[in-house]
Amino acid sequence: MSNKLVSEVDREAEAYLIEYKGDNMDLYHKFAEILDHKNVLIDEPMSKHTTFKIGGKADYFVTPNNHKALWQIITLCKENYIPYYIIGNGSNLLVGDGGFTGVIIQISSNLSKIDVTDNYVKAEAGAMLSKITSIALEKELKGLEFAAGIPGTFGGAVMMNAGAYGGEMKDVIESVRVLDEHGQLKTLTNEELELGYRTSILTRKPYVVIDGILKLENGNREEILGLMKDLADRRISKQPLEYPSAGSTFKRPEGYFAGKLIADAGLKGFQIGGAQVSNKHAGFVINVGDATAKDVITLMEEVKGIVFEKYGVELKAEVKQIGNFR
Repeated sequence: MSNKLVSEVDREAEAYLIEYKGDNMDLYHKFAEILDHKNVLIDEPMSKHTTFKIGGKADYFVTPNNHKALWQIITLCKENYIPYYIIGNGSNLLVGDGGFTGVIIQISSNLSKIDVTDNYVKAEAGAMLSKITSIALEKELKGLEFAAGIPGTFGGAVMMNAGAYGGEMKDVIESVRVLDEHGQLKTLTNEELELGYRTSILTRKPYVVIDGILKLENGNREEILGLMKDLADRRISKQPLEYPSAGSTFKRPEGYFAGKLIADAGLKGFQIGGAQVSNKHAGFVINVGDATAKDVITLMEEVKGIVFEKYGVELKAEVKQIGNFR
């Protein structure tokens, strides 16, 4: 975008900003100078960007298309003391009903290139795991089948060491490039990522995933496809995929399974507002119709209290919570 607004769309955007953002006009223009104005949204409903289909409006919602623009956006936020939060597909996220005061930076389709060389797959942070696994299948590379049904991006999967059905990202990651706190590109090996159960060094340091390399093994297409179909069938039969959710709501307590504890406590089908403990899998809180973040939080707290009272086990949320809860 140029320094002055020239198109009809630009004039409409400017009028909108004058009405709703007042003195923040300058900030919008600064974002739009880094990105095309189409990649800078204001008062954007976060319910459109989470798999839970829940969340109020973000003041700004931006989608950078390269790591330099990403760092410029982050720098601009820091210089102006503006809160920001980086998301991928919003698959493990609950945003408050009061929205997010600040800037949501989404790394998704604008940063989603995937390349394959021999048995190495290089993926940008915004690449969907489903797309990566599909390409691996085409190239007859095995080892990533577990990730085919995980509705997240590569960057988010690395950060949380996503896993399912006995496989984890730590099993296939060779290395990852990140932006460090100074905006410098830094390569981290598998070991340096400190990948553990739903955690990594990225949850403790201000690093942002840019891209990474997966090391897979040569395999047979039919065998790979067969395993992917088997895991897909198991997901369909056991998980409430027909409803919006954020995946597993609680982390697995040591020595237990959250879903079993919740089910044994008689909480399948327990509902507050539009939020419900799934009848199919008690480890999932689902949006059965116009659920609010308040519904979800209230339900989660009730479930945690009942499980602790019955079994003395403290459940901890796996879903990330950001924004204004009111």
